[in-house]
Amino acid sequence: MSGSISTIKNSRNQIYLRCFFALSLSIFFYSCKERSTDGVESKPDDTPLVAYDEVPSLLPIERLKLPEGFKIEVYADSIEGARSMAMGDNGTLFVGTRNENKVYAIQDRDKDFRADKVVVVDTGLYAPNGIAYKNGALYVAEVNRLLRYDSIESRLGQFPPAPEVLYDDYPDAFHHGWKYIAFGPDDKLYVPVGAPCNICDSTAKDERFATITRMDSNGKNREIYANGVRNSVGFTWHPKTKEFYFTDNGRDMLGDDTPPCELNRATEAGQHFGYPFCHGGTVKDPEFGDQRPCSDFKAPFQALGAHVAPLAVKFYTGGMFPEKYKDYAFIAEHGSWNRSKKVGYKISLVQLVDNKAVAYETFLDGWLDESEQEAFGRPVDLLFLEDGSLLISDDHGDAIYRVTYTAPAVAVR
Repeated sequence: MSGSISTIKNSRNQIYLRCFFALSLSIFFYSCKERSTDGVESKPDDTPLVAYDEVPSLLPIERLKLPEGFKIEVYADSIEGARSMAMGDNGTLFVGTRNENKVYAIQDRDKDFRADKVVVVDTGLYAPNGIAYKNGALYVAEVNRLLRYDSIESRLGQFPPAPEVLYDDYPDAFHHGWKYIAFGPDDKLYVPVGAPCNICDSTAKDERFATITRMDSNGKNREIYANGVRNSVGFTWHPKTKEFYFTDNGRDMLGDDTPPCELNRATEAGQHFGYPFCHGGTVKDPEFGDQRPCSDFKAPFQALGAHVAPLAVKFYTGGMFPEKYKDYAFIAEHGSWNRSKKVGYKISLVQLVDNKAVAYETFLDGWLDESEQEAFGRPVDLLFLEDGSLLISDDHGDAIYRVTYTAPAVAVR
């Protein structure tokens, strides 16, 4: 198992070297042509910053297990550190990263549901995990800044456009500082601010820590929407009720099985979800729990597995999957990092009936080899395409997957 993973990484390194060479060459030619001899700035050409080779994937996706009728394929490979995703009006998939400090634009120009062009929109950013798209503009959240790239899809053939800085005064702590962002039904942009620690009462330093904030699309009128949120890296709105659902990563160092991670539902602004005083609705924190009882806070909509690290959550609204999946919340469980036996590394489902959670089960797994305790992938974000298929980003396998469904043939006697 470990040998095969090493082989995959080594082969990937060759791809990355080709991409780095293409990037360096593009920057070199741009630098040479940036200004003409008379001092007038010349127009950059249409060469993408990264020349993407559509090569067969080396990821062992045959190990991934899905319900009958479902199929998973690689949509884009060698997308280093792929995390949050957003779709442009013209079919460009924008992808943020955390440690790689890049933002990608991925295109499927021949419409075969496999990427054939990748452009690096920007580099050298500070953990640009958060990605959102609205009215032709790409919004990118760094740890402490929010950027907007206007008319982004029409400018992908040029050298990266300079973004407008909408704010640059959020806390700059990297610990839980990377962000997931999305526009809500109220046209507000929602931006979380994670706690800068495993466990601490950080609101005394800055009231925005351990919260989810929201603001206008221009960065104005910022306010705290939800309190007591340790580290949310995924949220969405129910397609019918429009209520706000978000995942939250539970604290560490209380053992393998405590506390649970959470799927939460906010029904109004100003609710408190317990951190750092209470975890999972019932677990009193050994350091801060005496200050306030668990009854003071809003309990999780569904307690998830301890240390599974839930990230994206999305509701299904498409027409490809069976109708029953419209009653489920899909959750990307990134996987544990400090548990004695790893858990997560899968896509889970929470079933809703009459606006209540009634089941918590697995939809897709196989990234983790249980016996070897090694994983070839860690799911991060979820995005449903117009045809009803599902995209999944993977920052460990450096890939984007696509899940489709075809009804099994009915046997005829």
